[in-house]
Amino acid sequence: MRVFIAIELPQAIKDSLNSIQEKLKTSGADVKWVRPQNIHLTLKFLGEISEEQLAKIKTTLDNTAKDKKKFSIRISSLGAFPKINSPRVIWVGIDKGDREIQELAKALEERIEKIGIPKEDRSFSSHITIGRIRSNQARDKLVATLKSLENHFKETPQELVVQRISLFKSTLTPQGPIYEVLKEVNLTTA
Repeated sequence: MRVFIAIELPQAIKDSLNSIQEKLKTSGADVKWVRPQNIHLTLKFLGEISEEQLAKIKTTLDNTAKDKKKFSIRISSLGAFPKINSPRVIWVGIDKGDREIQELAKALEERIEKIGIPKEDRSFSSHITIGRIRSNQARDKLVATLKSLENHFKETPQELVVQRISLFKSTLTPQGPIYEVLKEVNLTTA
């Protein structure tokens, strides 16, 4: 099965990010938008795993959550990888809470490597993907729209408290991925 570990977002944040998607859609660009119900903050993509690995991953999640306290994050920016003028992935970024997300992702990465799942080649970046560009269609209009919305979250910041992390199963379908929560673990409160 194909799995990943992520921070789920409350419906109010998903709705806010969906409104940004709707504004960006007016550009007419060829973008595969993340369905609002699927928007999340990925901590670790694990790919295809076995049932045996699944049990070890669940234990790793439990152990990691015991070591990490709940924390607040704030969505603060809108951008694109590799850069805003040549977007391939459209994302929203985090300022407050970024250090805690980085530490959580690093702890998961190190512990999961010990059960035989390799570390990522690239360094972790705290972000929430909201769309992936499929072609150059209306790219200039998309870039202009992105730039016009760059300060949206500075004007209307979105905050949430991260209280748990989740292990998701991802089933790919022609209509897009279907996510199913396999395990949730609560971060500590003290």
